[in-house]
Amino acid sequence: MRGGTSKGVFFKLSDLPEAAQVPGEARDKLLLRVIGSPDPYGAQIDGMGGATSSTSKTVILSKSNKADHDVDYRFGQVSIDKAFVDWSGNCGNLTAAVGSFAISNGLVDAARVPQDGICIVRIWQTQINKTIIAHVPITDGQVQETGDFELDGVTFPAAEVQIEFLDPAEEGDEGGSMFPTGNLVDDLEVPGIGTLKATMINAGIPTVFIKAEEIGYTGTELREAINTSPEALLKFETIRAYGALRMGLIKDVSEAAKRQHTPKVAFVAPPASYLSSSGKQVNAEDIDLNVRALSMGKLHHAMMGTAAVAIGTAAAIPGTLVNLAAGGGEREAVRFGHPSGSLRVGAAAVKENGQWVVKKAIMSRSARVLMEGWVRVPGDSF
Repeated sequence: MRGGTSKGVFFKLSDLPEAAQVPGEARDKLLLRVIGSPDPYGAQIDGMGGATSSTSKTVILSKSNKADHDVDYRFGQVSIDKAFVDWSGNCGNLTAAVGSFAISNGLVDAARVPQDGICIVRIWQTQINKTIIAHVPITDGQVQETGDFELDGVTFPAAEVQIEFLDPAEEGDEGGSMFPTGNLVDDLEVPGIGTLKATMINAGIPTVFIKAEEIGYTGTELREAINTSPEALLKFETIRAYGALRMGLIKDVSEAAKRQHTPKVAFVAPPASYLSSSGKQVNAEDIDLNVRALSMGKLHHAMMGTAAVAIGTAAAIPGTLVNLAAGGGEREAVRFGHPSGSLRVGAAAVKENGQWVVKKAIMSRSARVLMEGWVRVPGDSF
């Protein structure tokens, strides 16, 4: 399925081989073989993956046992060239396809699916322990996939699916509060690079935001400017590793290599005009700021959905680097430029007991089934 600007292979939990129906080595080996990893050629020719972080993804869904929820959602980010599946975070883009899959595959009670209108699918994301609400359009009792909603980074228009990420800030074991350091902006010391201003936030997905100008960029870069430079990629991975350490996600920088999916690293800049990767003009007056983000060691072709939640949340809180790049002050929505165009995300922040709280972040995506049937793997793969 395509969800937002990502593609992934979706499974019902009950359709997996018995050994892969529980977390562990058998499941990871199966999904690696399905996607075609590890591939030292970086092409995933012998699998379903597309050789980018946006297309090396897997999703496992099951009927939820949690009260007031329809479906349990598990996401695995499959490494392209290494033998590991990262289960440490969510995929916001593929979230847009979860509701559609759940409805079409009987994971949502039929009584809750209207003949025409919008079906509210209540998703429990098991890895981050968060509720996500998908508003899926229905026509004649079936998921409506076609429409005129355009999403930069996706070639064809489709039906709009609104996604609500409830209480998106992290809680619990990993990273603790929304701002794990207790500060909106920190001085992040990165050996070999320097001391950078950074906003480190747990919302949607743990993310380290830095200023483009501090690392020699403008914020209008396209993928080629970063991904063809080994020096640039090493710089960002080093920043990410030390950000992860500062956020308490790892105990030693060496652990970052085994935790590629989180945290994300992104750089922000005030609005400036540029040509997107499709040749479309993005005008400074039409956006609030520019953001570029890396996923699995490469600059993303558009924007990760979970990072968009982090951007919207940080933009809503006065004083963060994201908020300041957007002009500062209070706001409930932000439109940011990314390599493929622009995206609007909404979030409202309030202070409770001296702490910033965001009740939900909202954005629109689209999704559709690309193919369905059987995927074949050698019997000795798992």
